[in-house]
This record gives sequence, structure tokens and C-alpha cells, in this order.
Amino acid sequence: MAVKLRLKRMGSKQKPFYRVVAADSRSPRDGRFIETVGTYNPIKNPAEINIDEEKALKWLNNGAIPTDTVKNLFSKAGINAKYAESKVKKAGK
Repeated sequence: MAVKLRLKRMGSKQKPFYRVVAADSRSPRDGRFIETVGTYNPIKNPAEINIDEEKALKWLNNGAIPTDTVKNLFSKAGINAKYAESKVKKAGK
């Protein structure tokens, strides 16, 4: 089962709100998911990004593949840098 970290759209018309979720790559965008990792609200100025760092790193270490948008959100939240550091530490051992 290929797991992806992707956005699940919530909210009403013209007022999007997204949850960052870990989901099977075969499931629909707003369908079944495994776990909620965080939220993203693009309506607020500046955009509000709340991501549970522990859950995100757990999924990345287990091989989950983030979509391009989620990868950008992770880099803004500083999670990509921490993930890269952990990979360098593992390689150094």
C-alpha cells in the first residue's frame, strides 16, 4: 500500500480549508484516510499552517510520499529540514 501525505478539502464554497492527511494513494481526494497530520487555512492572511511535527516525521520515516503542495507546507513549517537532518544522522551511524 503506497501512502501519500496530501490535502483533504473541507469548508464550504469559496471558503476552502484543508486537512493534511496520510491516505492510501488509491483512495479519493476527500475520501478515506489513515490519519490527520495537520491543517492548512489559505483564507487567513497570512495563511495558517498547523502541522503535528511528530506525526509528519513518523510518516515520512515510514516511507509516505508528500504531494508537491504538502512538501511546500512542510518546508514552510520547517519539517523538511528536520527530516533531512534525521536522514543525515542515520547515514552517519
